[in-house]
Amino acid sequence: MKELVFGHQNPDTDAIVAAKAYSYLQNKLGKDTEAVALGEPNEETKFVLAHFDEPAPRVIESAKAEVEAVMLVDHNEAQQSVADIKDVTVTNVIDHHRIANFETAGPLYYHAEPVGCSSTIVYKEFASNGVEIPTKLAGLMLSAIISDTLLFKSPTTTADDIEIGKKLAAIAGVDYETYGLEMLKAGTNLAAKTEAELIEADAKSFEMGGLTVRIDQVNTVDLEDVFSREAAFRAAIEAENKAQGYDLFLLMATNILDSNTRLLVVGEGQDKVEAAFGVKLVDGKADLPGVVSRKKQVVPPLQAAFD
Repeated sequence: MKELVFGHQNPDTDAIVAAKAYSYLQNKLGKDTEAVALGEPNEETKFVLAHFDEPAPRVIESAKAEVEAVMLVDHNEAQQSVADIKDVTVTNVIDHHRIANFETAGPLYYHAEPVGCSSTIVYKEFASNGVEIPTKLAGLMLSAIISDTLLFKSPTTTADDIEIGKKLAAIAGVDYETYGLEMLKAGTNLAAKTEAELIEADAKSFEMGGLTVRIDQVNTVDLEDVFSREAAFRAAIEAENKAQGYDLFLLMATNILDSNTRLLVVGEGQDKVEAAFGVKLVDGKADLPGVVSRKKQVVPPLQAAFD
């Protein structure tokens, strides 16, 4: 019986690549799976797919329309998954995030580790099953690790990510430093996107203190590329909050070259943001030096402030 394999909504490189890699592995092990996505690839992922001559996965809006069972990568929280996730059986999860708002009716295979990237865990799945990783897939998986760890500079990076990233680079025949910087820069071209597109491009929802908190991250090599458009971003966020029922929206503009983030905060509960990061918001803005990870440096202190 066929199963679909997919990452979270607004997929990043790891969400798309981990799905492709895990689906490839499962098929090698005798399963019938297809890697799909819950959204179109972003600019960085398009660069990666083009570089390794790999087609983008098809996008689905419903799982139940096609299958009875699914495998999740790079997420577990229901609000980040396919809309009808509660109507299908989750058989496998490969993830590196917190576990929240997730339950299943029956037992499942769940492999989670506190590493920088889901594709790092998928590599371990290949190794434990004795399945060889093809050259192209190695390049894709390396790209996912570079993306999630910001070329091993993010505080989420572990020794496993670095070791496995280097092994994948060797299989793919890629100079990971040269390629990695080129790849990350490809993802920072903001000019072609509207503010409405950018605030949704890498956004995730979290339930905190009874509020729905939306956190989006935009990578750049110059914060002015974002804040020269501040009024338009603010208007887009206000419209999105109203349309989707978000109570609080944090836009993380992250400079990938110097590893600093500037926040733009819109909505209620801004005092919690100040408490979480020990900052004073000025016009809804604050600089967070050294902050690059939503998962490790933004969500936990914010959750603690709300709790």
